[in-house]
Amino acid sequence: MTYDFLVIGSGISGLNFALDAAEHGTVAIVTKKELMESNSNYAQGGIAAVLDSHDSFDAHVADTLTAGCHINDLEAVTLTVTHAPAQIQKLIDIGVGFSRKKEILSLTQEGGHSARRIAHAHDATGKEIERALIFHVRQHQNIHIFESHLAVDLLMQDGVCKGAEVLHTEKKEIELFRAKATILASGGAGQVFERNCNPSVATGDGIAMAARAGAEIRDMEFIQFHPTALALEGKPTFLLSETIRGEGAILVNAKGERFMESQHELKELAPRDIVARAIYAEMKHGPVYLDITHRESAYIKARFPYIYEQLWWYGIKMDKDRIPVAPAAHYTCGGVHTNLKGETNIPGLFAFGEVAHTGVHGANRLASNSLLECMVFSEQTVPTAVAYVQDVEHVNHVEIDSRNMVYKKTDIHAIKKEIQKIMWEHVGIIRHENELKKTLQKLKSIQTTLEKLQKEGKNEMLVETKNLADVAILITKAAIERKESIGCHFIAD
Repeated sequence: MTYDFLVIGSGISGLNFALDAAEHGTVAIVTKKELMESNSNYAQGGIAAVLDSHDSFDAHVADTLTAGCHINDLEAVTLTVTHAPAQIQKLIDIGVGFSRKKEILSLTQEGGHSARRIAHAHDATGKEIERALIFHVRQHQNIHIFESHLAVDLLMQDGVCKGAEVLHTEKKEIELFRAKATILASGGAGQVFERNCNPSVATGDGIAMAARAGAEIRDMEFIQFHPTALALEGKPTFLLSETIRGEGAILVNAKGERFMESQHELKELAPRDIVARAIYAEMKHGPVYLDITHRESAYIKARFPYIYEQLWWYGIKMDKDRIPVAPAAHYTCGGVHTNLKGETNIPGLFAFGEVAHTGVHGANRLASNSLLECMVFSEQTVPTAVAYVQDVEHVNHVEIDSRNMVYKKTDIHAIKKEIQKIMWEHVGIIRHENELKKTLQKLKSIQTTLEKLQKEGKNEMLVETKNLADVAILITKAAIERKESIGCHFIAD
């Protein structure tokens, strides 16, 4: 199968790119589950954009730099912030139903922001944007959708990316997708950690594939841990959006005492790394709770319908009960390094969204800048990728070792759990240099075992677990190399 553009991933960035690129050629979207299943689909909060006359681009840039500890790429930050209003309008034009008050966009506030600038669709913004994009993607005759297709490795020829080797997980067959331009939009790697609030698909596939192909990977030590995920025995690690705190929720300890007032001037709305570490420290003395019971019941149900319903199923009434919370791995700030046009150091390979490192987030991502980055950089990449495709006359036939085409069932669930456990315990919120070095050796041993298994054949769990091991090593190595504590990376030694 040969296409002009091969998009790996079906989150907001991949879908947005596909819609624009389809005006210039054929597009294949390969996604490991259903089209709707992605990190984007679970994004509750919203999209940050300067839409109020009392706000400014300078303020949004400053907030982003502060959250990122000023190691962000200023040019990338400025590009993202200044393009934000146009992206909101673009989404409105394709049918995204943002929440409104008397026909005016309802803007909320989140941690690290100095103004109310978060456009949202109640508490399920990602799902609403995905819905609108998918509606248009499915109608475009130039876009071909391949669900249940897991990208295994990039097809490389003379240092140029020519597509991808893909596992059809239902047919149990390896297929080759050849393309003039290959686009990584495969999301992050939250599943590397035992406690995470990412969907099961977030196994770092794009980062791992790109690294194996020789792509430059940067800032993998910066894994953002969301401060407030549900901490209820036997229940899923359900994300509790930052907007709950933006609308007045407070954090209290087992005694009912508020503790963020002594941690940061922004209290519960401090940058995520600060809040996460404060909760982590407080949990040594007992459980921590998120409390919004002082707000009116009708308001809570109207503002947070999705979260309210989910908590109700878990036996918690958000308007009457305190919610037990704890941090969880949430976002990969580093990734495949790109320039402002989405280009990687590998010809024919482009990347954007959580899989990419654009320099926007620095050492810690500002809340609601992720969906914004997805929209801005996927759009910025289109002209460059189109020009690249137009310069490529044809895609040469790329051969791969026939042994790589074998499907073999292998149960390695225990290995996957081992990776997640050691990463959570030793490369999590608080890190120690000696433990990082020991962990790296353990991970390398696991990686060797998985490589041997892959030589006998491949299956979905084996591919994903090998990717988890590869990404875990990238994270741990980067954490060892970064000697000082900054942002998401905290060394206790």
